[in-house]
Amino acid sequence: MQKLKQDGELLEALARGLAVIEAFDATDSEMTLSQVAQKIDIAPATARRILRTLVALGYVRSVNKRFLLSPRILGLSSAYLRSAHVEDALLPELSRLVEKFGDASSVGILEGRALFYIAHLSYQRSVRPVAGTGVTFPAYPTSMGRVLLAGLSDGELDRYLREVPLTKLTDRTTTDPKKLKSIIRTVRAQGYAAVCDELAYGVTALAVPIILGTNTVIGAVNTSGYSGRITIEDLVGQRLEALRIAAGRIGEMLLRYPTLRHSLEASREHTAI
Repeated sequence: MQKLKQDGELLEALARGLAVIEAFDATDSEMTLSQVAQKIDIAPATARRILRTLVALGYVRSVNKRFLLSPRILGLSSAYLRSAHVEDALLPELSRLVEKFGDASSVGILEGRALFYIAHLSYQRSVRPVAGTGVTFPAYPTSMGRVLLAGLSDGELDRYLREVPLTKLTDRTTTDPKKLKSIIRTVRAQGYAAVCDELAYGVTALAVPIILGTNTVIGAVNTSGYSGRITIEDLVGQRLEALRIAAGRIGEMLLRYPTLRHSLEASREHTAI
């Protein structure tokens, strides 16, 4: 569980409750009370009270002494999507990219030290079955993640490379800090990032920054396809210009939807790099 800063106004109980909700994922979709407590490192008695509260509120169900999220949890995310007008601001450009090139397109931000998807559209889900709105990935082996890391200051980037575990996800994943730093500096200079089979086999992706003002990288947009059908060179040659146009239009849309813009700006400022 994420440690809170020392602040007498913060509610530790609320933080623990949210940590319990976030503990459920594709790997641990159903858990016993003790498994929940162990996963987020809280006392079993605390886990029991939190789970009973979430059950009473309808966000969690208990089946055969195992706990799982209920469909009502979707209301929490849909409230953000509606209030921030995510679909109005982001999906039109993703739709245009997918209609033009097929495959998939996404918008992501840095949330903490991870790449967080806030919008995703796929022509063929089999191309990238693990991507989707609300999903997180490590930033370093992804096209959007590298674009976002390129938007950090040199000090922030050095801290990221020093503190984040660089795990080899495929035999093509770059994990050497010095090489990654060089790659990200190149991304910063050229204004785009492209990767092939570094996050997962079969995924080739190209990303560009979404910029507000003169140089503030607030997010990233990508286009991705199956490695067996398209190369990095093809992506850059065929899609880079359209992707940059889409990023520019998304930046303009953010000016029309201040709630979404402010939430993305706040996320950037809150990112603990």
